[in-house]
Amino acid sequence: MTIRDLTSANIDAAATLWHQAGLTRPWNSPELDAQRALDGDTSTVLGAFDNDRLVGTVMVGHDGHRGWVYYLAVDDSKRGTGLGKRMMAAAENWLHENGAVKVQLMVRSGNDAVLGFYEHLGYEDAEVQVRSKWLV
Repeated sequence: MTIRDLTSANIDAAATLWHQAGLTRPWNSPELDAQRALDGDTSTVLGAFDNDRLVGTVMVGHDGHRGWVYYLAVDDSKRGTGLGKRMMAAAENWLHENGAVKVQLMVRSGNDAVLGFYEHLGYEDAEVQVRSKWLV
């Protein structure tokens, strides 16, 4: 299994994985999110490939200080194998190599299984609220 940056050719496979993992919302295009990350100077989408099949993803980006993680997804056939942990390690390494000194992520309220996963990896509640406003 190899982990590498995705290309535009991988976006449809990534979006399919994100839909299957329940990470998407109707008002937000995962394809556009992925392309924005791939086009950015401070972001990418990492993919885990089992031969040529995409089986895991994580989107990463940073503002020069804080790194962010989005769209961590693992194919159902690979859950429980440690791939999620490997993807997070790859995300942290990418962010560190690109100058980020802190990693942040968001988990939807009530998603206790995912909160437990991140707590197991050493992530803690930052005791902040995330606020948003649509610009489009």
